[in-house]
Amino acid sequence: MARQKGLIKIKGTVGDLSFYKTRDGDLVREKGGVDADRIANDPAFVRTRENGAEFGASASAGKLVRNALRSLMMTAADSRVTSRLTKRMSEIKNLDGTSARGERNVGVAIALPTAKNMLKGFNFNDRAVLGSILHKPYQITVATGVIKIDNLVPVNDIAYPQGATHFNIKAAWAKVDFASDTSEIEYTNVENLPIDATSNNVVLTPAAVPAGAGTDLYLLQIEFFQEVNGLQYSLKNGAFNALCVVEVN
Repeated sequence: MARQKGLIKIKGTVGDLSFYKTRDGDLVREKGGVDADRIANDPAFVRTRENGAEFGASASAGKLVRNALRSLMMTAADSRVTSRLTKRMSEIKNLDGTSARGERNVGVAIALPTAKNMLKGFNFNDRAVLGSILHKPYQITVATGVIKIDNLVPVNDIAYPQGATHFNIKAAWAKVDFASDTSEIEYTNVENLPIDATSNNVVLTPAAVPAGAGTDLYLLQIEFFQEVNGLQYSLKNGAFNALCVVEVN
């Protein structure tokens, strides 16, 4: 893989070279690879087909989670969250010790405590990691989905970006069934607090228990705002907002 230099940047294909733009800059690479029909049918590529099937299942598992949390991710996600979540799901899939090679999947593996721990702590915005923003312990009651934070003093316990005057803190409880490819989610109340020295006892309570079966994901989100003339505006389009899986059950 090579980088394009110069004033004129090319996009597309020229001869055997493909030119494209990425987050890392303008790149160029030589076309190549094995014919798709051969990969699909040649016995020599059976391992490739197995790996491809498992990767596809992991990508689908990541998509299921993203779809379940889409409304939260709209204000707290980085540009590479899809690839990062797929990678995490692929790592979880590897813990499936019962399915045949090529059929290992997240739906089986997620029943293991080790797999749940791998998903716990996943941050959807790697530019705003919850553990680097919220410096106050929180308590989660998995039976009810309630999250409590006692004596939260924003100016001391929240690492807030320059210009922020207020923040929202809210939570959600999602049930994600990786086996049936279904999900349900319930949201808590939203607490909007000024960034000052006031002590707050925050209680975030889901509106209901999410319906259905599956893996329970408990999430916590912090969003920053700047108040101008009595109105609050999102700070830099959510670049500093955090969203994290704080518990998996």
